[in-house]
Amino acid sequence: MEEKLRLLKQKLIEADDLDKAAAVLSWDQSTHMPPGGASARARHMATLSQLAQEKFTDPAIGKLLDELTPYAESLPYDSDEASLVRVTRRRYERMTRIPVAFVGEISEHTAQTYSVWAEARPANDFARIRPYLEKTLDLSRKLADYFPGYEHIIDPLVDFSDYGMKAASIRSLFSELRQALLPIAQAITSQPPADDSCLRKHFPQDQQLAISKKVAAQIGYDFQRGRVDLTHHPFETNFAVGDVRITTRVKENLLGECLFSVMHESGHAMYEQGVRPELDGTPLGGGTSSGVHESQSRLWENLVGRSRNFSEYFFPQLQAAFPEQLGGVTLDAYYRAINKVESSLIRTDADEVTYNLHVMLRFDFEMDLLEGRLAIKDLPEAWKARFLSDIGIQPQDDKDGCMQDVHWYGGLIGGAFQGYTLGNILSGLFYAAALDDHPQIPSQIREGKFDTLRAWMTEHIYQHGSKFTADELVRQVTGGSIRIEPYIQYLRSKYGELYAL
Repeated sequence: MEEKLRLLKQKLIEADDLDKAAAVLSWDQSTHMPPGGASARARHMATLSQLAQEKFTDPAIGKLLDELTPYAESLPYDSDEASLVRVTRRRYERMTRIPVAFVGEISEHTAQTYSVWAEARPANDFARIRPYLEKTLDLSRKLADYFPGYEHIIDPLVDFSDYGMKAASIRSLFSELRQALLPIAQAITSQPPADDSCLRKHFPQDQQLAISKKVAAQIGYDFQRGRVDLTHHPFETNFAVGDVRITTRVKENLLGECLFSVMHESGHAMYEQGVRPELDGTPLGGGTSSGVHESQSRLWENLVGRSRNFSEYFFPQLQAAFPEQLGGVTLDAYYRAINKVESSLIRTDADEVTYNLHVMLRFDFEMDLLEGRLAIKDLPEAWKARFLSDIGIQPQDDKDGCMQDVHWYGGLIGGAFQGYTLGNILSGLFYAAALDDHPQIPSQIREGKFDTLRAWMTEHIYQHGSKFTADELVRQVTGGSIRIEPYIQYLRSKYGELYAL
């Protein structure tokens, strides 16, 4: 059995190597590749994705899994060996349903679509991207149809990123969250907006990048195993435990854009850097779900980065970096500015209170598109109408409307957005559990000490990689299932104090 496990791991690492080579090409496409390389890059990525699919769905892997399953079931559930066989079998049974040629078609199309979107969005040219998005919708439906018997067509697509979740459970959770959020949002947005003018001065790009990298290193992002680059839409990518990279974007007339996107992506990256090296290169060697992953990015960006305690520690550093712009600004003014609540057009710029309304809107659109109740040609106007209804404002163009997020233009339609709100909910759950174990964490953050919080996350979440499902992890960490109360309590406490609710 040990020899069979060794052989299984070898074959899995070979497949993962091809996936990671494609990830390097994708990172390069988003950061350094000249526009002229788009067509060839799409072909490169299609070839690699097909080869990786062939490697992973090799019948020899299926045979090894059959032979190893009885042995694995005799081992402790949480052992590396049992987890490897269990998680690989789940993924193998899923991936063998998808033809190799179809995987290549998706990879080539999404790479082409991303390049077109990167040019069409700044030009506000939805007509140019529309035929690509129509094909994306067609491919998304075809992928779902390889998994017949679903309750809703979006379920198989959600399952890829948030295993075990379905449209019904997500909609129920979102409905409960929406009922709790709306009174908070309405009570705040009915007040005069907070003054954030201190963030809207000229902050040179190089200086923003320097201070953002400093913060990332302080909270625990390891630059010996990572780097920061510029891109259209910030993301984290993982090539190995020793190479986890993040990207950001900078607005020289808005201080928070770069800073908080770096903290956000650092949260993702610290998760990946914290996975035990023994799991690297296997299906266990990465975050377990998009929701758990987002719990870390949102926790470090918001529950830490936008907290009063962190502001007391960090704002003097910001003032030292930008003495002319921030020298006369008080801590209270800065803290209120970075936590300004208002109806806004852009999801990635949205505040903590209204952010989830953006996600719910997108999830509903994905279901409407997949069901055929909404056509791609009607998406821009439907977006504007729904935005006015849900958020209270209306985009004047498609650039800041239905073209703003990269997800549908660099991936498929379905399963891309629910993880953000699941992550917000989980961030409240995990942070509350960490505070139960270590009540001194907030005072440590005020002193610029993050080791206790990061070590707790590593012990309970990071090190396990994908050994456990999100539901299993939540139950281990919190003793119960996913629930919104800790997250809502966090929002009510923080924003109740800020806005005298």
